[in-house]
Amino acid sequence: MSDPSPLDALKNVLTGTARALAKEPEIELAFTADIPAQAGKNFKVPMPGRNLPADQVAQARGFADSFALKLKHHSPARHAAARPSEAIAGATFDAIEQARIEALGARAMAGVAANLSQALALRLRTDPIARAQTADEVPISTALSLIVRQRLTGQPVPDIASPGVNMLRNWIEDNAASDLDALTMALDDQAAFAAITRSMLAHLKLTDGDMEPSDDDKSGDEDDSEQDQDDSDTADDGDAETGASDARAQPQDGDGEEQEGDDDQSQMDDEQGADGDMGDDGIQPAAPQRRNWDHLPQSEYKIWSEKYDETITAPDLADEDELNRLRSYLDQQLENLQSVVTKLANRLQRRLMAQQNRSWDFDQEEGMLDAARLARVIVSPGSSLSYKMERETDFKDTVVTMLIDNSGSMRGRPISIAAISADIMARTLERCGVKTEILGFTTRAWKGGQAREDWLNAGRPAMPGRLNDLRHIIYKKADEPWRHARRNLGLMMREGLLKENIDGEALLWAHSRLIARAEDRRILMVISDGAPVDDSTLSVNNGGYLEQHLRKVIEMIETRSPVQLIAIGIGHDVTRYYKRAVTIMDAEQLGGTMIEQLAGLFDEE
Repeated sequence: MSDPSPLDALKNVLTGTARALAKEPEIELAFTADIPAQAGKNFKVPMPGRNLPADQVAQARGFADSFALKLKHHSPARHAAARPSEAIAGATFDAIEQARIEALGARAMAGVAANLSQALALRLRTDPIARAQTADEVPISTALSLIVRQRLTGQPVPDIASPGVNMLRNWIEDNAASDLDALTMALDDQAAFAAITRSMLAHLKLTDGDMEPSDDDKSGDEDDSEQDQDDSDTADDGDAETGASDARAQPQDGDGEEQEGDDDQSQMDDEQGADGDMGDDGIQPAAPQRRNWDHLPQSEYKIWSEKYDETITAPDLADEDELNRLRSYLDQQLENLQSVVTKLANRLQRRLMAQQNRSWDFDQEEGMLDAARLARVIVSPGSSLSYKMERETDFKDTVVTMLIDNSGSMRGRPISIAAISADIMARTLERCGVKTEILGFTTRAWKGGQAREDWLNAGRPAMPGRLNDLRHIIYKKADEPWRHARRNLGLMMREGLLKENIDGEALLWAHSRLIARAEDRRILMVISDGAPVDDSTLSVNNGGYLEQHLRKVIEMIETRSPVQLIAIGIGHDVTRYYKRAVTIMDAEQLGGTMIEQLAGLFDEE
């Protein structure tokens, strides 16, 4: 029998070390090219290069050590019981608990401490704290967890995050210094540590100060496993097996999507179609005369060229065979998510149906004959109160648009779960008579496309504005049945599709499509994992150029538009942009969060 390869040998070593560290002989470890993840005793750690570079090996060791320590020192039930219900507070609570877990290993073993530092460095490369320019841009969860790590282990904050941490350090220490000091004394006691952490979050005004853990409505979920109304649908739901590392700034070799779009496709008719759906043309900020909304945000935002922008449907980017193959791949990736998200979707469906149930006024002089009053009709034929009339329900005619960030950093697990969650939501809402549109936004090229080439040929004028070619994708139109569009969502799995993200213009485009709809209630849900990023644009304009425009667009929609705007940030604090927003740290929470946010809107008067 031949000797194992160096990579297999490293895998065996990491598996044995993790089993010893966690005192758990059933741990299984595998390498992944996507986001490292832990599911119980199954670990997925970053795959080093073929030559096993020392830094990459240390990163793999760091994630394996971190997962093993969590398995040994962390009680998920105890954590869930103490976790605050507020989105930012909950995310910060999670991050501080992770700091506690890793501190236990780092304080006991110097080698583990070194490995964990390498893993932390890898995580911070894609964290918003690495590019924060102001205190508002610093994620409090990351900053506070790094300060806690420094207090517990004595290790300095990594250089990449130090400027961001320093923007919040004085505020944190002024308000929670005693809590930070107390954490060290409770390092070995998860319950005591959690209590101090909640106290600290209250002192930082991240929670309401209630020290009792909130109940998560566990008792009401017992009946959520009841049969789906459309059993055949459930076979299309699932869970992503693996995630993706940050790819926002990395071009993909072999990308075959840079070809010119058909002029007829990219210049579609703006007029509303006979079926009531909007045309497929993108609505660009530089051309107010093309808009159907007269309250444009006041902004100095410019666009160098719209000539190469495209608004395109999924079938125009891939043929039928490829779409079927990508959808099949998506379904395989998401098998484990099927039961969880479908159960939540059923709950939403029951809540919506309850609002649409018929109600009747009885004992009327006219209307439909009331079968329960037949005896009265026979005994007293002259009675005039034997009829019933159906009341009008106040459930508003509704359309929901889901706008999904198709940037490179969403690759892997986040985009897979976003696709299947949107798929299940569209199916659920369709059953309830709520129309649903699914849109995506990205760019046609990395680091500038043909618009940038035109700018270069023009002599590089200063402050040119947006310098990339937009790609806005229609996966499902609002009036299109779900069964006709389901395979389109697999396109998000296509290698090379996800590039950069210009959120402000995408938001305006999605809003313009919604504002032209005739429904009484119009909801726009944005799903993103980061701030707007286009290297070509940001390199020749001021650093906050895209973000400032996004803020203007959001302010316009939230204050002057009839469209209700919701945002969900995956690992990114979107609450600093949107008034109604929630941040989740794990993409697996996306389906449930989408459902709860929509349910909250439908429950409102």
